[in-house]
Amino acid sequence: MNIHYLQHADVEGPGQIGVWAAACGHKLTGTHLYRGEAPPDLASVDFLVILGGGMNVYQHRDYPWLVREKEFIGNFIGRGKPVLGVCLGAQLIADVLGGKVYQNPEIEIGWYPIRILDAVREHPFFTHLPAEFTVMHWHGDTFDLPPGATLLASSDACKHQAYICEGNVIGVQFHIELRPEEVRAYVEGETAPLPEGKYVQSFEQILAGDRHMTTTHRLLCELLDALAAE
Repeated sequence: MNIHYLQHADVEGPGQIGVWAAACGHKLTGTHLYRGEAPPDLASVDFLVILGGGMNVYQHRDYPWLVREKEFIGNFIGRGKPVLGVCLGAQLIADVLGGKVYQNPEIEIGWYPIRILDAVREHPFFTHLPAEFTVMHWHGDTFDLPPGATLLASSDACKHQAYICEGNVIGVQFHIELRPEEVRAYVEGETAPLPEGKYVQSFEQILAGDRHMTTTHRLLCELLDALAAE
């Protein structure tokens, strides 16, 4: 299986998704959109992963490649193959499928818990998820659910944390793919102080969140296994 990722920034790579792909014997390829690379032929991709990034989905003037990326995402979803969007990726999917993306009332940066909705248990992809677990957040925007989507999870700061639509298209607002080295790269890449907010942790708190990764990586791998089996 060819797992292909769309990357929007140098520090926001596939992380643990790449570890899973290698362990399962899948091929992993990627498009670095910020370098001017073009997405591949649709037929060559079996499973699409859309990663995070510091831009907003509506910044077409500053990042003109967003237009082509959205067209690619929409065409790929139309082929009925599995898709996972992470942070900006979840926002891009929502935007492509008709959901509005806009500023969340709260900026959410750091390790905060999300709650899985009871109705989600009926879907075989999510029977393994605990009622609550802590994940890494780094976002200021949120989205309305696209038509026909089902909400999967919420947090105190952001109602729409995860959703599923089209049966095998999943968006997660949080970062479930990060390894310690990616978190450190996020922190070291910040040239200005973090904004103040009720749901904004310090750099020290963010770097100390490694203990949560064992759980999030296990849940990520179980979700990827389910999507890959589609």
